[in-house]
Amino acid sequence: MLLRAGKFLILPVILVGIGAGISYYVVNNPTDIMVERLLTYDKILECLWEHIVMVFISMIGAIAVGVPAGIMLSRPTFYYPGKVIETLVNIGQTVPSLAVLALFFTILGMGFNTAVFALWIYSILPILRNTYAGVMSLQPEVIESARGMGMSPWRILSRIEMPIAYPIIIAGIRTAIVVNVGTATLATFIGGGGLGDLIVTGISVRRDLVIFSGAALSALLAILLDYIIGRIEKGLVRWN
Repeated sequence: MLLRAGKFLILPVILVGIGAGISYYVVNNPTDIMVERLLTYDKILECLWEHIVMVFISMIGAIAVGVPAGIMLSRPTFYYPGKVIETLVNIGQTVPSLAVLALFFTILGMGFNTAVFALWIYSILPILRNTYAGVMSLQPEVIESARGMGMSPWRILSRIEMPIAYPIIIAGIRTAIVVNVGTATLATFIGGGGLGDLIVTGISVRRDLVIFSGAALSALLAILLDYIIGRIEKGLVRWN
């Protein structure tokens, strides 16, 4: 057990260490007075915390809506509406993330809450699509056999459909969370804060070190979250 936990923590510790090292370097080695004012530990931690909160809240909401909605649309009663919604979801994924943020900015105004809401909407799409595809990938003969054994619809869903669909559902969540981390950097354009503040500010004042700080921490956060979700996926598959 301890050995397994140690293996799990190796990459997160490395990534956190790299992030801490980058923060230490940029704060203690500013290229000029402007960079010194822009890059402080308080500022970096504030942006990182806002970014994590945005991603966490929007992802929890997206999973809470996307998975049940995908399961519901996979039911025979909703077969044709499910196909229509799946097509709309696929089309929705082609909309640029900045356009989604801009759309809700015009409706709800600027601020952190608007950014979270837009990220929530954008994150639902891959989760719903993968949940629907995962459940629908099951062969009808398997369902008929389960019914013939007297299993209830709920038992079929929990014991057969969901365990088989787990890898596809988790893959959708991994996709959504990585896209979410990247999209959250654009929240700065509507006053949402996050690591995008460092990137955009660095571009505005033409300071590469500030841009690098925001971009590097965003990339490390995406890798870390993808790794954690991947380990959860392996655990669920092993448990099932």
